[in-house]
Amino acid sequence: MSTALLRVQDLTVVFGARQALRGINFELACGETLGLVGESGSGKSTLARAILGLVRPARGRVEFLQQNLLACTSMQMREVRRDLQIVFQDPLSSLNPRMLVGNAIAEPLIIFEPALDALARRQRVGAMLERVGLAAAMADRYPHELSGGQCQRIGIARAMIMNPKLLICDEPVSALDVSIQGQIVNLLLDLQRDAGMAMLFISHNLAIVRHLSHRVLVIYGGRIVEVAPSVTLFDSPLHPYTQVLLAAIPAIFGSERAHTGDGRAPAGAAGVLPDAAGEADIGCAFRHRCRFAVAVCANSVPPLTQIAPGHWAACHRARDWQSNAGALSL
Repeated sequence: MSTALLRVQDLTVVFGARQALRGINFELACGETLGLVGESGSGKSTLARAILGLVRPARGRVEFLQQNLLACTSMQMREVRRDLQIVFQDPLSSLNPRMLVGNAIAEPLIIFEPALDALARRQRVGAMLERVGLAAAMADRYPHELSGGQCQRIGIARAMIMNPKLLICDEPVSALDVSIQGQIVNLLLDLQRDAGMAMLFISHNLAIVRHLSHRVLVIYGGRIVEVAPSVTLFDSPLHPYTQVLLAAIPAIFGSERAHTGDGRAPAGAAGVLPDAAGEADIGCAFRHRCRFAVAVCANSVPPLTQIAPGHWAACHRARDWQSNAGALSL
């Protein structure tokens, strides 16, 4: 897309003998929310950190506002970070326990807007605290005096104080009580609407991803296996792994369609992620857990192919699933 805010090309991250990410490619438009889902160890957080420059890729390209972040100097990256922020999973550990909440939120202002005086900074901090649903007086408290939900609001306020163009949310509600999760999700939606920012939202909670995202990217074994508009992916998934993820959604969210006609989950969920040292380079990484695998799955890595407009899948049999209206009970 010509209006891409973020463009990731052939991004590969290696830790020793382990390939955590393998040739990741995707784009994120201005104002769009892209959901990123996959089980633990699939590479979601590594992808977020590679985009931010917190992990150095072995190869690839990360373009933000048409600037290659991997070629930026430290000074150039410092300037980019005002438009590229992250909210971490654990709200308490992401805050300095010895720093007042107000000082934590004001730190980006000190770095990027040094001309502001102390009074102006305090006013900006107070306004941001109120914007995330907290009292301005919270600025004089320490993180340990606040609840988990309040600390996460502080983390969001710190990330939003510079009005970034892209906010990466790395499982921002997983450490919170269910009663608080909805409040944080609605807060993020309100902030996105007001600021017009884009979001990369990483989560295990598929119901939240469906509610938030315009498109969803599914990752397995360090590779993208499916990308589609949110409604399309949840209604007509084309990859057996995506079917497994949807089958795990509780029945209250309508997971009946995620099962085959015989009542079984569409693909074997047993097993572990592939051997990252090289097994996934030989064939489909999901073949050992997929009851629909055929000979070609063991010999060839399926390319990410556009099966329908805007709907991409990395499965040798994706067109079979599409021709059968997405049913995997073949």
